[in-house]
Amino acid sequence: MPSHTLKTVPILLILITYASWGSAILFEDNFLQCLHGNIASYALFPPSCYSPANSSFSIVLQSTALNLRYLMPSVKKPALIVMPTHESHVQAAVTCARKLGVQLRLRSGGHDYEGVSYASEMEDAFVILDLAKLRMVTVDIEDNSAWVEAGATIGELYYRISLESKTHGFPAGLCTSLGVGGHITGGAYGSMMRKYGLGADNAIDVRMVDANGQVLDREAMGEDVFWAIRGGGGGNFGIILAWKISLVPVPEKVTVFSVVKTLEQGLTKTLYKWQQVAPKIDENLFIRVILQPTKNQQGDKTVIGIFQALFLGQGNELLKITQRDFPELGLQQKDLSEVSWIESVLYIANNPPGTKPEILLQAKPAFINYFKAKSDFLTDPVPEAGLEGLWKRFVQDDGSLMIWNPYGGMMSKIPESQIPFPHRNGTICMIQYVVSWQDGSASESRHMEWIRQVHNYMTPYVSSFPRQAYVNYRDLDLGMDKNGNASFIQASPWGAMYYKNNYDRLVQIKTKVDPQNLFMHEQSIPPLPVMDTPDG
Repeated sequence: MPSHTLKTVPILLILITYASWGSAILFEDNFLQCLHGNIASYALFPPSCYSPANSSFSIVLQSTALNLRYLMPSVKKPALIVMPTHESHVQAAVTCARKLGVQLRLRSGGHDYEGVSYASEMEDAFVILDLAKLRMVTVDIEDNSAWVEAGATIGELYYRISLESKTHGFPAGLCTSLGVGGHITGGAYGSMMRKYGLGADNAIDVRMVDANGQVLDREAMGEDVFWAIRGGGGGNFGIILAWKISLVPVPEKVTVFSVVKTLEQGLTKTLYKWQQVAPKIDENLFIRVILQPTKNQQGDKTVIGIFQALFLGQGNELLKITQRDFPELGLQQKDLSEVSWIESVLYIANNPPGTKPEILLQAKPAFINYFKAKSDFLTDPVPEAGLEGLWKRFVQDDGSLMIWNPYGGMMSKIPESQIPFPHRNGTICMIQYVVSWQDGSASESRHMEWIRQVHNYMTPYVSSFPRQAYVNYRDLDLGMDKNGNASFIQASPWGAMYYKNNYDRLVQIKTKVDPQNLFMHEQSIPPLPVMDTPDG
């Protein structure tokens, strides 16, 4: 190589680095100048803002990011994180994003399996609007309702309800660190869904900033938009500031249990029967199954299944139901615990016995790890032979986990088109597949290949035409082309998988309220393209 070339290369690198750094500074300055110029005078304090040059940037970025895959150095980071403390801050951010052509990522909790709220696979620089400081909860027992800001966790909401009443609850997530704003936009299922439906089914009003920077409630936005945001997925139609939810009645004492089965103890036959019983049993009873690989006493690989339940009633009544409808479970009096509803929340979230409800105010996630997840819906039972084939594949990765959540009850009574969440009548259960690891990119390809193979194995046994998936377990594999490349296009299969026949209506509403596609991410609802019309 000529000597002049050796000198030129480092000079070019310096120039490129300086240009990138200078561009980032200009981007930040322009956005902040616009932001502060558009904040309403009645907002007493400005929002907190963090750029990569700020010492707290990484801490804030990681604060609610559960999937460490999207914090890797190779993943593009935001140019700025804005944390509003007032709704006018959100309005200003939308105004500036539209004016400057800036991509916004919306984060209200971080239980975001594919990191679309805090990472990006698109080319443009982006800003995170992190709503973690908007977390007020106001409970009105006389009205059987509550207002909850988007950045509060579902655990905080549960706790605030329990302070006001021992006989009120809300049917939403089992994991208490979920951010309310995004959780309800995708549906929000939980241990009371067979009795009362989803969190989104029980949302009755909202405050949302639209693409024009206006704050709208249900009446102002109209029923079409209010329909779309309850199950149509986060980051599509606007920025949720707060939900008004309808509270539901719960007994002063409910009953919980966990019964463990291994393959050697008849797990396969019990799970086969569970598929037939769990969606049809008393709607006050929710029995989910948590499946994990383990080793038996001989050191051989096996599978353990934990049948974990909430019953909205007393233990003696529960025993009668299970002995009549599900004797294969072998439930006994010693397995039962009668607790308050808020104590059942802690139990289902796998907190140790004796944990005080105040832990819910800490809003700590159950896990932070490198992971990949997928979902499926069953409309017919997986036969025993199919389960045995699943076990052979399941035990091949020690980081694997499956959770089978039963449907039926109220979930079968609500029409598919009531809200965008379509997985209703005829659904036996939803399956969540998860694989996690701790060594970063070193073993990522092996774990990713494993979960894709398991998901592929289940194809003959799960829903089809379309094969359904849960939007709150977003899966960017569904947007890949046959060569494994990202294909973020309107025709990608995820639209029908997440929303079934509701997808076209979501596209129509998106076209009406956000035609310029301000609220966009890798699997956001796309507007219809603007058609050029010939002159004359």
